[in-house]
Amino acid sequence: MELRSHAGKVYDRGMENGPERDLTAFILAGGKSTRMGADKAFVDYAGRTLLARALDLARSVAFDVRIVGSKEKFAAFAPVVEDVICDCGPLGGIHAALQASSTELNIVLAVDVPFISWAFLQYLIKQARGAPEAAVVVPRGDEGWQPLCAIYRREFAGVAERALRAGRNKIDRLFDEVQTRVVEQEELEGAGFSPAIFRNLNTPEELEGEKRRGAINLWRAQ
Repeated sequence: MELRSHAGKVYDRGMENGPERDLTAFILAGGKSTRMGADKAFVDYAGRTLLARALDLARSVAFDVRIVGSKEKFAAFAPVVEDVICDCGPLGGIHAALQASSTELNIVLAVDVPFISWAFLQYLIKQARGAPEAAVVVPRGDEGWQPLCAIYRREFAGVAERALRAGRNKIDRLFDEVQTRVVEQEELEGAGFSPAIFRNLNTPEELEGEKRRGAINLWRAQ
């Protein structure tokens, strides 16, 4: 059940807000990181861990910021939410987050997407406020859905739980079961955002490639 709209103009970055109290931000950091060979949350990128970057970004838009993962690993960094239904992948993390939330709007952000910007999260928040009937506000581009950089209302927890109990762990298949505000690539680009912001870092090769790209861009800027 898709709800669509188009921005019609470049996003006005003058519409700036500080952290907001009526939404919660959750960093999904419970993945096994098997392809990276090390816990992605603690991987260094440009002098800071991916977890530190994600926490700073989340705290720039929400007062209440939590990590979804292991308390043993992450309790020193922020309040932690652990999965209620275990070993079910990211949908299990989203379910746990929404079960723990006390706010209607909830930002879910994977720990391994360091190119998401403050301005983009503000854009998503604006779309969510403008579509109160939508249980999910989620980007979709040429690379597909981006459910780990999206906004969920608490009602999605019930849909997620039913799916998990039935052994259905695919997040995007649930978007047909609820009112969903889809932010398509055309809209993203019209608002001034590149689809490249959704690049994630899954392997050492991807990490090194991004480091080289950053070094080249810095050299060109000098």
